[in-house]
Amino acid sequence: ILNASMFFTLLVSSCLFPLHPSLIFVVGIGFFSLCFLMTSLGGQFSAKRLGDSPFTIRTEVLGGVESRGVLRKISDMLEVILKRMDTLSKLDNTSTTDARRLDELSSAINRFQPAGLVERIQAIAQNVSNMAIRVEQILQNSIYNFTLFSAVRDGTSSQCEVPRDPRFPECPGKVDWMRARWTSDPCYAFYGVDGSDCSFLIYLSEVEWFCPPLAWRNNSSPPTQLTHQTKAPKRQAAFRTDLSVLLDQVGTGKESLSFMKRRIRRLAQQWATAANRLDSKLEQRWRDQKKILVHVGFLTEESGDVFSPKVLKGGPLGEMVQWADILTALHVLGHNLKISMSVKELQGFLGVPPGRGSCPLTGPLPFDLIYTDYHGLQQMKQHMGLSLKKHKCHIRVIDTFGTEPAYNHEEYATLHGYRTNWGYWNLNARQYMTMFPHTPDNSFMGFVSEELNETEKRSIQQNKVNNMAVVYGKEASMWKQGKEGFLQILHQYMEVHGTVYYETQRPPEVPAFVKNHGLLPQHELQQLLRKAKLFIGFGFPYEGPAPLEAIANGCIFLQPKFHPPHSSLNHEFFRGKPTSREVSSQHPYAEQYIGKPHVMTVDYNNSLEFDSAIREIMRTKVEPYLPYEYTCEGMLERVHAYIQHQDFCTPERPLFVPLPNSTALVWASNVTAPVAWPPLSSLRLLVSQESQSCVEACQSAGFICDLKRPTDVVDSEINHILPAFSVMRRECGLQRDPLLFSCAGHSPKYRRLCPCRDLRQGQVALCRDCL
Repeated sequence: ILNASMFFTLLVSSCLFPLHPSLIFVVGIGFFSLCFLMTSLGGQFSAKRLGDSPFTIRTEVLGGVESRGVLRKISDMLEVILKRMDTLSKLDNTSTTDARRLDELSSAINRFQPAGLVERIQAIAQNVSNMAIRVEQILQNSIYNFTLFSAVRDGTSSQCEVPRDPRFPECPGKVDWMRARWTSDPCYAFYGVDGSDCSFLIYLSEVEWFCPPLAWRNNSSPPTQLTHQTKAPKRQAAFRTDLSVLLDQVGTGKESLSFMKRRIRRLAQQWATAANRLDSKLEQRWRDQKKILVHVGFLTEESGDVFSPKVLKGGPLGEMVQWADILTALHVLGHNLKISMSVKELQGFLGVPPGRGSCPLTGPLPFDLIYTDYHGLQQMKQHMGLSLKKHKCHIRVIDTFGTEPAYNHEEYATLHGYRTNWGYWNLNARQYMTMFPHTPDNSFMGFVSEELNETEKRSIQQNKVNNMAVVYGKEASMWKQGKEGFLQILHQYMEVHGTVYYETQRPPEVPAFVKNHGLLPQHELQQLLRKAKLFIGFGFPYEGPAPLEAIANGCIFLQPKFHPPHSSLNHEFFRGKPTSREVSSQHPYAEQYIGKPHVMTVDYNNSLEFDSAIREIMRTKVEPYLPYEYTCEGMLERVHAYIQHQDFCTPERPLFVPLPNSTALVWASNVTAPVAWPPLSSLRLLVSQESQSCVEACQSAGFICDLKRPTDVVDSEINHILPAFSVMRRECGLQRDPLLFSCAGHSPKYRRLCPCRDLRQGQVALCRDCL
């Protein structure tokens, strides 16, 4: 602390007396060492509120993540103080009064020698805040005099009048806002705002775009927000089979990251084989290499990261399974990948200016694509400022349960009761990427399961134990609430095994007849599944990867049927999620896309039906089965197609337009051969029944719903069930807002017009000609 005090004294003195450059460098090193020390210290401290200042901190008794956040704010404050004091040292008209104030400030720093560690931190927080405000007052006073002097000398004072330009109607209001609130975020000072109208106009014309360019600035560059990155020469992506670079990028320090790295290593050979197969299938076709940022928001400390501590305690692993596979797929496909596991890393990769996120990025977006989740999207909103709106077309949101258009459209969701804690981001619905293909409005990302070779399949069939069942439920809480009845029936026919986590004593919720192995490593769980005949679900968790892994290892999956289906209207788990989807069983994908004999869905409350299902399972022989879309090759094929063909940044032109004085539609005259993906040849137009969604209408005909943007007409409405018509009312409604084209919408009064498409065998995400 004493050394830090000496460095502060030296810094303040440097504002008044010139220093040799080497000495300034030493001072800088010492200063940032202090910042690093303060950021590293944990503990609890408090500081009283000091008014509305860009340096003001407001903390109460804090600990953990919050205290670290406050310490980071102190570090940020010190950096800004250094910048401002450096500015003072460059002013040639610093008054005697200002010099005296700086001397007082230096003396105050010299007297700062608190005793205990906590007291030292408290004193640092208090002293830095007071010091920051005093430096700011001196700086504002000096800069005002200096700016006034410079303006008179250069003749620019009259050129900083607020313009009244009809092309920039928001300019005067923005200047007024800056006058009142420019100190609300240090990022404005970072961009050179100093409280003068000249600095406001420079910022609003050169960093943002609300005011016209200033002629006397002789600056021809466009505002930061409107700067288009110079397109670098395209590079071809080449398949990779070496995963060592990726493993280094994932990092260390959390059990969640260790789990992901173990999974990447275990499947490395399967990814390499899949890459070679897809490379042959594409016949050396050119693939653009993309610059991709992956920000795993739910694993950041700032989001709370409740997942990492539970990895070894039976907690959910599905999200980590999917993220590990996404990272591997992007790496194997040959793209230029950056991985962020903290907000600090996110800020560094994006070029976020220091402050509270009110200002745009310091330059063009350095990435073609950004993969994140809802937590990461919220963090990007907090730190990207106005840049998020400009760059959001590059974002892909990994979203387990899906987001329907009615929930995604902020204004519509607010007006019609679809507003939740998630959703409302006004993205193209296909920018949301799900774990299973349950929401055709979104894109299906998926994950992979381990694929067996023919030798392993034969070995499994020879060694199956016909009367052995494994229960899907790692947490003791899953065994509560009325499971005894059907477990007793199961026990009459089979030996029941569990993998329930416990520390010292057997969980009392697990019946005595269950052989509990405890939480098993992945390879031991695989061996258990390869012996078992049955993998039985309790109804929760919903739509996880474990049932697919069990089926791939030759198990039959038995799951409960839900009466009525679970949804956000009747079940707490789905309440608040941005979807109205009705879930008819624990794993709808297994029920609908796999089905018998590998999957059986029954009413667990009906003892006779459950008993009959167990006897049928014991009589049935099945081979290990894995849908192609959940193999490594299937995922690589799908992700490749998305990266090369999905483009949400180029505005789509309407394919059809109305004839004059008519409701008939014709091809737009300026559209001769529209470039569409999926191609128009894969589309089929169907009409739903009343109360039937386009999801159901397309599925009943063997297709999948794929709503595009077919029209852009004046005579249209904003409603997520359109386009649709009513026979009884003789009404036809077209969709006005492209964000509200929805496969999921339905109405008892209307029959919907449903664009459907065909699909590749085993790959529901892609049409037959989509590769």
